[in-house]
Amino acid sequence: MKTKETRKNIIQAGRKAVDELVKVAKEPIVDTGEDVSADRLKNAAATKKLAIFDAFEILNRIQEEENLLEGKTPEETEKKVFRGFAEGRSK
Repeated sequence: MKTKETRKNIIQAGRKAVDELVKVAKEPIVDTGEDVSADRLKNAAATKKLAIFDAFEILNRIQEEENLLEGKTPEETEKKVFRGFAEGRSK
């Protein structure tokens, strides 16, 4: 199999993975109406956050690969990095 075709197959698989991550992100955090412990809520919210950030990361990589396949040069822009308040201001 050629490299270009392999990259296209990987891109298709990545899009399917993003679709699955979107499904996870759309589900309610906790599906029970009962009183839920703080730890369980925290873990569920962290799982949602991870799914969302992973989906964006995959989409960015897919876009980079599609640009390479189309022969576009990579943009010389600084990558955005998600940082906390304190991390962004420390030097």
